Amino acid sequence: MAAMPTPRSLLLLLLLATPFLLLPLAAAAASVPTSNPDIDLEYLIKNAGLDDATPNDPEDGAPDFPDLDADYEDEDLFGDDDGPEEDSSHPSAADEAHVLLLTAANFTAVLAARRHVMVEFYAPWCGHCRALAPHYAAAAAHLAEQGVDVALAKVDATEDHDLAQAHDVQGYPTLLFFIDGVPRDYSGERTKDAIVAWISKKLGPAVQNLTAVDDAEKVVTGDDVAVLAFLDHLSGAHSDELAAASRLEDTISFYQTTSPDVAKLFHIDPEAKRPSVVLLKKEEEKLTVFDGEFRASAIAEFVSANKIPLITTLTQETAPAIFDNPIKKQILLFAVAKESSKFLPIIKETAKSFKGKLLFVFVERDNEEVGEPVANYFGITGQETTVLAYTGNEDAKKFFFSGEISLDTMKEFAQDFLEDKLTPSYKSDPVPESNDEDVKVVVGKSLDQIVLDESKDVLLEVYAPWCGHCQSLEPIYNKLAKYLRGIDSLVIAKMDGTNNEHPRAKPDGFPTILFYPAGKKSFEPITFEGDRTVVEMYKFLKKHAAIPFKLKRPDPSAARTDGAEGPGSTTEGEKSSGSNPKDEL
Repeated sequence: MAAMPTPRSLLLLLLLATPFLLLPLAAAAASVPTSNPDIDLEYLIKNAGLDDATPNDPEDGAPDFPDLDADYEDEDLFGDDDGPEEDSSHPSAADEAHVLLLTAANFTAVLAARRHVMVEFYAPWCGHCRALAPHYAAAAAHLAEQGVDVALAKVDATEDHDLAQAHDVQGYPTLLFFIDGVPRDYSGERTKDAIVAWISKKLGPAVQNLTAVDDAEKVVTGDDVAVLAFLDHLSGAHSDELAAASRLEDTISFYQTTSPDVAKLFHIDPEAKRPSVVLLKKEEEKLTVFDGEFRASAIAEFVSANKIPLITTLTQETAPAIFDNPIKKQILLFAVAKESSKFLPIIKETAKSFKGKLLFVFVERDNEEVGEPVANYFGITGQETTVLAYTGNEDAKKFFFSGEISLDTMKEFAQDFLEDKLTPSYKSDPVPESNDEDVKVVVGKSLDQIVLDESKDVLLEVYAPWCGHCQSLEPIYNKLAKYLRGIDSLVIAKMDGTNNEHPRAKPDGFPTILFYPAGKKSFEPITFEGDRTVVEMYKFLKKHAAIPFKLKRPDPSAARTDGAEGPGSTTEGEKSSGSNPKDEL
């Protein structure tokens, strides 16, 4: 099963043992005959057949929305695979003359020959990869023209699957930057300017000196975000602290100066006490002044808290910066374009009180490329303006705001979110009116009653309707449930993971099969990771079930009694179907 495109850890649950529930189960186990423990397994192997496997492989579907910047192998969050339409500000069709094509045959040799190599692992069908291509090619050309000692390369991960797997590629595109053969993740924006700035920061000096006003003017007009320190000297303790802070920030350029004229361009009073540090941005809040102790950690914390806009509009380009940000907790505003002007000023003003603590994100609701799929993930329907809080990719909890949107209510909502005072919301289909099939249907609202019933051992498949592996598993899973239908202590169930959520049933991919032993529902479920066959899943259940069970097989004598024709004969129903009940099982 494919792992999530971005690493995520499950929410740690309180582990409360319930020993009083386990005592009767132990007694029941002691009473079960053990003279021939494999008789049921032999029966299954004979009757289930060995051709019903749907082996696990690395192309299982990823959950619907682990990561807004992730590129799923089975579903593209941002719609079709064509990627965003280009506008005049984007590089035109890719001229890849400066992009090296790597394969398993030349990969090691190229990395050995070049000290600095950025490698894109891509898939030809991936929309995000196609959208990145012109930016990546333009970055390669720019760096080559500037004589920067770096190579930009790409690997078709669908052709060189083993090479991609060796580098833990879990989604497309994945960008890795190799220094002397050692990789590190690139998590910046997928634009030419962002890639060039990131690489230049990695290869250039930690801090650049600004001594001439002309050079300073280019920084002020050219850099989206820049940090300047006004110092007494361009070397020494203060310069060293600034350089150490710079190494903690991959995406921001740091500068230092002793020139009052340069300082003035950055809105620093030439008579100000030194050292002084400011952060300059190209947005409403252009200037932020550092007022802490001049230490690397304090400066880096200041930059991290202030480098992003007060509110970021979610796009394919900004998604990595949002969802790879060390600040995971987010406040999202969903509004149609024509209504957004009423609410954005309120959200921006709110954001000023929560710098470095929360990210504020605007999602344009009527944007088909981004707004529609993101709204669907959160279960938002219609065009009504919505505000919600989201814990990010660690445990993916969401909290909906209700009431009038004002500065006071937004500040209170954000503060309650920080203090864990809000109640999470989870998606759920309606509870089915009837649930009499062998495989029980679970929805978000019914999971507590069915899956967390302490008196039952429960096997739950979390699936996605569009997932091909889930579709292949369905007849096998149904067959398993048919075998086990007469066992009162055991429930075989399934839940559509795209329409239903529950904190105790979080998929790592589709399908995810989880087992909840009776009497142990406060513990984390056990994940089934074997081959998806009737036999293997049955062996898994026999091993982990808290309440021992035996198959209830068809009674051959009853079948002969019911069928008046005698031994070897078939009923009309069997004749018409061309099968035997035993073979069907």
